[in-house]
Amino acid sequence: MKKRILTGDRPTGKLHLGHYIGSLRNRVKLQDEYECFFIIADLHTLTTKPEKTGELKDNIYRMVLDYLSVGIDPQKSTIYVQSQIPEVGELAVIFGNLVSTLRLERVPTLKDVMKDAHITIPSYGLLGYPVLQAADILMPRAHLVPVGKDQVSHIEVTREIAREFNKLYGETLPVPEALVPEDIGTLPGTDGKTKMSKSAGNVINLSDIAEEVEKKVMSMYTDPTRIKATDPGHVEGNPVFIYLDAFGSGEDKEQITKYKELYVKGQVGDIEVKKYLVKILNNFLDPIRKRRAEFEKQPELVERILKEGTAKAKKEAQATLKAVKSAMKINYYD
Repeated sequence: MKKRILTGDRPTGKLHLGHYIGSLRNRVKLQDEYECFFIIADLHTLTTKPEKTGELKDNIYRMVLDYLSVGIDPQKSTIYVQSQIPEVGELAVIFGNLVSTLRLERVPTLKDVMKDAHITIPSYGLLGYPVLQAADILMPRAHLVPVGKDQVSHIEVTREIAREFNKLYGETLPVPEALVPEDIGTLPGTDGKTKMSKSAGNVINLSDIAEEVEKKVMSMYTDPTRIKATDPGHVEGNPVFIYLDAFGSGEDKEQITKYKELYVKGQVGDIEVKKYLVKILNNFLDPIRKRRAEFEKQPELVERILKEGTAKAKKEAQATLKAVKSAMKINYYD
């Protein structure tokens, strides 16, 4: 029997190349080896953007298009909407009593989230988001949660809650483990900042048309120490070459290597290298655009995928909540 995985995204906008490198390409591989549940975590958007709920339906639709266009297969995986599973909220209430506020305040990402969202005092929901996250993970009784090396601590609260529940009420819930892919990577933003960020506007989206990609690439940050094309340049840490390495196919490797050699000698200009990157990225994105266009012609199919996935997730949630209540002996009227 396949082990289960839970992972997903908050529907806050379009998915970009950074999402693809950091998680989406790995999910496409994982769905052949594991039983995957992909959560569209709309309730988690309330922790920082409670006023933006009117945008969620469109964002969810676009996110599913992104999922399908990169190769996530609803015949292999379950795609569902978090807010349509009320049992998750009840699980979160139960789990919230198994962890202290002091522990939640020590979650490494809390301060980063508050800083990025310009929040000085966290709401109850933001402070407790790891508890809701625990409910999300334990709802389908997931064994594994794919994360990057720097995100392993994110699921530690879930592990602690599962262990505490099992200690108090008997072995009921799996204690999930982090699944850290060996080849996971990150992309810098087009402005040279550490990573792509929708809020920073330094992204190339999976849904960008060819002209948009060209415009963004041609304005990309490269090597600030290089004033003229004849100046020796730096390849290491240069976003243009990082993107070339990430998206160049086997047949591109020889040309990329050649450009690197010329660049450090000051024998090729940024414009020529960027034009080559435009070609590479559009070659990569063209099949994704084609698949997306096909699904855009079938909005009823996208809707059905979401409804069927959510219905399947709801059955899992009902089974988990029943087992939890039974273990706690609060299943009074079952």
